[in-house]
Amino acid sequence: MKALVRRRQAARGVFWRALGREPRRLAAIGFWSVLEAAPAFLIGHAVARAIEDGFARAEPATGLAWLAALGVAWLVGAVAARQVVLGVAAVAEPFRDDLLTHVVEGTLNRGGAGRDSAAVARATLQVELARDAFAAVVTTVRGFVFTVAGVVLGLATLAPQALALVLPPFAAGLGLFLASLPALARGQRAFLLADERLADEMTATAGGLRDIEACGLREPVAARLDRQVRAQAAAARALARVTAARTAALAVGGWLPVVLVLAGTPRLLDAGLGPGVIAGTLAYVTQSLAPALGGLVQGLGVSGIRLAATLGRIVASAPPIGPPRPRIRPSTCDVRLSAVTFAYGPHSAPVVDRLDLAIPEGDHLAVVGPSGAGKSTLAALVSGMLRPDTGEALVGGVPADRLDPAARVLIPQEAYVFRGTLMENLIALGTPDAPDLAGKLDEAVAAVGARELVDELGGYEARLDPAALSAGQRQLIALVRAYLTPAPLVILDEATCHLDPAAEARAETAFARRGGTLVVVAHRLTSALRARRILLMDGTRVTIGTHDELIRTSPLYADLAGHWHPEPVS
Repeated sequence: MKALVRRRQAARGVFWRALGREPRRLAAIGFWSVLEAAPAFLIGHAVARAIEDGFARAEPATGLAWLAALGVAWLVGAVAARQVVLGVAAVAEPFRDDLLTHVVEGTLNRGGAGRDSAAVARATLQVELARDAFAAVVTTVRGFVFTVAGVVLGLATLAPQALALVLPPFAAGLGLFLASLPALARGQRAFLLADERLADEMTATAGGLRDIEACGLREPVAARLDRQVRAQAAAARALARVTAARTAALAVGGWLPVVLVLAGTPRLLDAGLGPGVIAGTLAYVTQSLAPALGGLVQGLGVSGIRLAATLGRIVASAPPIGPPRPRIRPSTCDVRLSAVTFAYGPHSAPVVDRLDLAIPEGDHLAVVGPSGAGKSTLAALVSGMLRPDTGEALVGGVPADRLDPAARVLIPQEAYVFRGTLMENLIALGTPDAPDLAGKLDEAVAAVGARELVDELGGYEARLDPAALSAGQRQLIALVRAYLTPAPLVILDEATCHLDPAAEARAETAFARRGGTLVVVAHRLTSALRARRILLMDGTRVTIGTHDELIRTSPLYADLAGHWHPEPVS
């Protein structure tokens, strides 16, 4: 129960922080909302004056002038509504960014992004739903508040006697709707959970139909699915019953005032109000007040409940982030793995199982093995991108996941290049302050073999479109970026697979001469031949040695060496 209360408080905190982040933007939204609500204030007066002062007195020009004024107010309101939408969007985008940061950092704090990538993907979809629902709720509630204020002010100045006929049933309908919101939220949450359970059960069943049929499990599986279907249907019916309260609230708050005004027309006429004023009062109710309540009922009843449900799921799936752990810069860059085990899920077979590995400072190690043997997983463990389930992965005596980012650099197979200048991409990981930065850049470009690419792109100030670059060009840019960093530990996870053999040899030789510890997940035999030692991974078994040693002792390595080819992979 306490956990539920904390999650609700956290969800409310996220909502209110998003609204209070930029008071000036909220003030601008308020200003445009006043203009947007101008027709809500003017409509009753315009109708009353058009009838009383114009058409009833055979002065159609006066009546048309009042109606034209109302039309101008609607045009102003339309322009203001556009500005409101833009303002709300500007508030909603940072709200989405906060939620995404919360999801990703919470996932990483639980032990790495690799095993929770599917959870991050689902949470990202929930974040998009929450963003849309947040914008809808802010827009709906804001419009309701300003419209009601305009109607009340208009009635107070046009027909104060009618306020007693309009406001009490309106307040009763609003109260009935607000009172139903908690039950509606519970019903919506129960329906979402039942729907998700049914979808999961259906997916699991569809994936195992052959096994179900082979094992004769058709009846028990069908019975289990039937229970899930019945539970989902029951949740849907319960939600429909609660939803009926919205219709009742709209009838009481939106249309009962119309009945009361019509029934009270003789008394209003006796009080000195003219037919035009009564028509204006009805215009306030039917054209402004009832639509505003309907919008609120629909907005909060759908978007508000969805926002509450998705925020609750996001907060529950990514717990509050604690204070950041300090990052440590080790004095050495030797790597030591002690009894490291890692699996991508609690029920999955280990990809790395009780692995012991020592990589001395300054070593050049190549990692080879068949596809799926765990080479990239090992690279992620050494770099700290993944945290071992058991055992220790240490760099210079420091847990790999607590390394200062400047202490190591990992380049994956799919190199990342962002929109910006070539210079911005090359120094994105940070470079030591140097009076001769241009000289450092030229040195790194020449060492890695990217001079021709730099000239082809138009120099360091050329703007890059990542989609227009080939995979090999992106890899060269990432290699220069890594070479420029002061990181003493470099991990290349098939980071040269899109280069031709000569370019690959030049880049790897440059990193070997650069100093520090180099770990290369090899794509070609030549990468293994350039290394001092070779780590062969075969499932959860590993063997380490030189090329000649492994050729003599490992049939798997001899087979891999026989199948390796020197030509580039496109």
